[in-house]
Amino acid sequence: MDSRTSDTAAREPLRATAHHGLKIVVVGGFGVGKTTMVRSVSEIRPLSTEETMTSAGIGVDDNDAVRSKSTTTVAFDFGRITLNDELVLYLFGAPGQERFWFVWDQLFAGTLGAVVLVDTRRVADSWYAIDRLEHHGTPFIVARNDFGGPHHSLDQLRDALDLPSHVPLVDCDARRRDSSKAVLVALVNHLFALSSARETTP
Repeated sequence: MDSRTSDTAAREPLRATAHHGLKIVVVGGFGVGKTTMVRSVSEIRPLSTEETMTSAGIGVDDNDAVRSKSTTTVAFDFGRITLNDELVLYLFGAPGQERFWFVWDQLFAGTLGAVVLVDTRRVADSWYAIDRLEHHGTPFIVARNDFGGPHHSLDQLRDALDLPSHVPLVDCDARRRDSSKAVLVALVNHLFALSSARETTP
């Protein structure tokens, strides 16, 4: 993205026709791509609370699988994307390290849906996110972020995560805006489908 595109994105105004705003949370394990997704898809300059990792985290943070990562989110990331003339998503990227998980319950307040990002090299890192969302009764979809790891099928990943059949499971590349946007569209479609099902249930 060149500087002109970046400047335009930073000043992108909210459309006057926008009447519906949905709060969406992006969760998952440490280094799975949550900050990357918010940055890639946001139409405004995203708010980031990334800080440089220091020796203070040694023995506390488990970063063996992502040794090249030098920063971490300590509160949350925030971005915004307009899906159509009326619908706007407000995106909150949750911190991934265990010592910051206490923030999640606050982020889930008022959230209508969530995206769980999964790195297939570290599937178990996603179990806590799924557990907390189910505990809060928050609808979610799961997105497999492409890190070039083990190429299991989506069905195999569904089994590994013990995901119910009604929870959408999709592929994505969090670095690409079009791919991240497709994930969010899939989540919104899932939320509308759930809402319609509730309305038609006697």
